Amino acid sequence: MLQFGSDSRQRTGETIHLETFDYVVVGAGSAGCAVAHRLSEDGKHRVLLLEAGRRDTHPFVPIPFMTRLLFTMKSLNWGYETAPEEGLGGRQVHWPRGKLLGGSSSINGMTFVRGHPSDFDRWRQMGAEGWSYGEVLPYFKKMEAHATKRSPFRGSQGPLQVTQARRDGALNEAFLAAGEHAGFPKTEDFNGASQEGFGIHDFTIAHARRQSAATAYLKPARGRTNLLVETNADVRRIVFDGHRATGVEFVQGGYTRAVSARREVIVCAGAVNSPALLMHSGIGPAGPLIKLGISVIKDAPEVGANLQDHLGAYTSFHCLQPVSLNYLMRPDNAVKAFLKAVLLRRGPGAEIPIQGCAFLKTRPDLEAPDVQITLVPGLLNRIVAWKPSHGFLIHVYQLRPGSRGEISLVSPNPTDKPRISANYLADPEDLVTLRRGVRLARKIAAQSSFDPYRGQEIAPGQEIERDDDLDAWIRANATTAYHPVGTCRMGDDEHSVVDPQLGVRGVEGLRVADASVMPAITSGNTNAPTIMIGEKAADLILGRAPLPRQILEVGGG
Repeated sequence: MLQFGSDSRQRTGETIHLETFDYVVVGAGSAGCAVAHRLSEDGKHRVLLLEAGRRDTHPFVPIPFMTRLLFTMKSLNWGYETAPEEGLGGRQVHWPRGKLLGGSSSINGMTFVRGHPSDFDRWRQMGAEGWSYGEVLPYFKKMEAHATKRSPFRGSQGPLQVTQARRDGALNEAFLAAGEHAGFPKTEDFNGASQEGFGIHDFTIAHARRQSAATAYLKPARGRTNLLVETNADVRRIVFDGHRATGVEFVQGGYTRAVSARREVIVCAGAVNSPALLMHSGIGPAGPLIKLGISVIKDAPEVGANLQDHLGAYTSFHCLQPVSLNYLMRPDNAVKAFLKAVLLRRGPGAEIPIQGCAFLKTRPDLEAPDVQITLVPGLLNRIVAWKPSHGFLIHVYQLRPGSRGEISLVSPNPTDKPRISANYLADPEDLVTLRRGVRLARKIAAQSSFDPYRGQEIAPGQEIERDDDLDAWIRANATTAYHPVGTCRMGDDEHSVVDPQLGVRGVEGLRVADASVMPAITSGNTNAPTIMIGEKAADLILGRAPLPRQILEVGGG
């Protein structure tokens, strides 16, 4: 990779002016890694990728077992929290977001879910021309190398390695059997012809190692002389000449540095940081920016608006037999599992224990599932315990919430964290759907396949049955599924932040390509569609013809 040459630096005041690149990509997360890889692939363009965090060399990062600890590590995490949420009784919700190469794909749970086909057709209906399911499916396939699945829906030659979880464990088998006993459908592939039903998850894990966007896209590009990756480079603002983006300023090593972009600046900083960077650069709602003393380049009221996230709740049960993974909560057992995963690439530390999942409808009249329900074969709600009791969780979250929040600035200082108002449960229907989902989770746990294992219900608790009581429990206990999107909405109307080519409206030479551009949240984990956005963005940026649309028959579920 390139290195900044000393002969290209000119110190002027407190800013070090560096060389010029064709493209400057801000944020080495799920989308940014894909964008940088594809833009530098043919060797024709000089690309700079800037990441505020560190490299992904921490020994915990590649080991699947360490995900929960990564969420808590301040050195790898932006550590955001929401403002007090009225819908959750004034609670603040912790929002871990990855601050390292790979972004959140380097700390997340590695679940690979594309979403429901109707999600992308809905995007097109909302003005995102070119982003229907038939038009994004080729990019999903292009990015993927699935270890075993071969079908018209799946890819086998892409940079991102994906594997299906092993089907084993008494509790996982009980969960899958419960779906059949309760009369729900089953599906062979959540990312295939039909999402609806019970099945086994795919994960971005291969050979007992996390396959982050950095692993998939940056490591193969290490030898490219036209790609420079800079870490600990905190971008503070986008530089404009009139209404054209010409580069960025960032802080690195205590110095303010500036780089120029001949062609474009591409912001891939995520659903929190992308709108914050735009606003600090003068693109956002004029009134609030002026009050903060930020010069307005483009009055864009929807920057930071349209925030969406999946909200979920955990039902929990004691387990009558020692078949859960709670033994891993003991420090000595946890260390053994970690070492076995590191040295031998096997054992519980080498995988994610979540195998069984279901996408279900809470009402029969729905065209697509509206909740995702996942078995967690242990009461893994604490990191350590010397005498852990056996149990299991059934997690449920709503797939298409109606509530909308926002990201806003609290000061003109880019180092001050923005205000996150998720506005959970502001839409009354969200609470109704989540309540129905909790009842479905209880119905699943009540099936005969769980009889040998199911002990007393811990939460919500058997005494909580009435709608009002369940609603109060949800408000007191529900939390994020870590899927914020939507804050730089894509559309064809003048109020959208970016157009369907991901260009920021009202300026030139600037695009946004990450989860923030989603007009509506996808039905499931959001990492896979975010990487897809990066893949498709690269073709848009380079002016290439889009991959040919692929029309496949999909089930209503």
